[in-house]
Amino acid sequence: MTQSPEPPVKARAMQVCLFLVRLLLLSFGWLVLLIGVAWAFGALWFDFPVSALRRPLAAVFALSAIGALAFMRPHWRAQLGVVGAIALVALWWLTIRPSNTRDWQPEVAETPYFEIEGDRVVVHNFRNFDYITKTDFRPRWETKTLHLSNLRSVDFFTNYWGSTLICHTFVSFDFGPEGYVCISIETRMAKGQAYSAIAGLYRQFELYYVIGDERDIVRLRTNYRLEDVYLYHLVPATPERSRALFLDYVKSANELHERAQWYNELTSNCTSNVRLHIKHIGSAHPWDWQLLVNGTIDEHAYELGALDTSLPFAELKRLSYIDARARAADHDPAFSSRIRDGLPGMAIPSVELRSNTRQQPLTAKRE
Repeated sequence: MTQSPEPPVKARAMQVCLFLVRLLLLSFGWLVLLIGVAWAFGALWFDFPVSALRRPLAAVFALSAIGALAFMRPHWRAQLGVVGAIALVALWWLTIRPSNTRDWQPEVAETPYFEIEGDRVVVHNFRNFDYITKTDFRPRWETKTLHLSNLRSVDFFTNYWGSTLICHTFVSFDFGPEGYVCISIETRMAKGQAYSAIAGLYRQFELYYVIGDERDIVRLRTNYRLEDVYLYHLVPATPERSRALFLDYVKSANELHERAQWYNELTSNCTSNVRLHIKHIGSAHPWDWQLLVNGTIDEHAYELGALDTSLPFAELKRLSYIDARARAADHDPAFSSRIRDGLPGMAIPSVELRSNTRQQPLTAKRE
């Protein structure tokens, strides 16, 4: 009896390749399915409307899904059932609407908005709080008048509070004699809420544009929270580009004032929204890995030529650290000038000149 010949080497290699591709596809499918189960568990845990049922309902969902995937046969039927359950959770979750009428924490109690008539811009609910400690402050919401013809340039801040892998980013517009308008994109939290990165993946926080004075937004971080803040001048931000960028922020702030939107840790956060706006002063790619790990965003901007490149980046970053300057300036009306004095790429008037030009039309609404 003759033995059948061994399969050719090529045929064996093809079988191995097909097996590996099939294994890879199956593994990817299972991974996506498990991520879907984890996401739906979180949606029920954080967002289900009846708070007393959130945890038990989330636990029942997760245990039922895992049990079905582990023990139900055939596998495809279990997988189809779990996909259907995830889809039902997603359809319900998408019906949850953001609001502008919650009982907000005092630092986000008012939504800023703009009125523009020709060259004249009026900012309502311009935040300029007077801080005693990081949690004790006197609220002050102002109405500030600006002129687009005074807009000169834009500066960029990075703010670290823990790991250097992640930072908060915000911008400030230089209106010359009318001062700086600082804009920070943050979460809007109701009373009793506390920030959580995991909760930020769900529909827990509304999106909020803090628009205010640098003695509020910057000094809160440097002088009271004792966080690390770096300040850079955006080189491509010519007056024309700065104006386009500012008006894009204005448009978004007015939209939020009229209709609330959700904050999301992945898709609608400080960095992703800044990058969507920043397209007006150069190339920007809002969707990349730096939305999650954005601690080197300043180095990335340096490599793109958006920051001053006359110095090596390490030296630029060392010189751009402003905490000591901010603490020395503290309540000085020339705070914005003093934190910029001598920084690379900054061309600003003297501290005395900027201090004398702080007088501008505004009215304050105190609480």
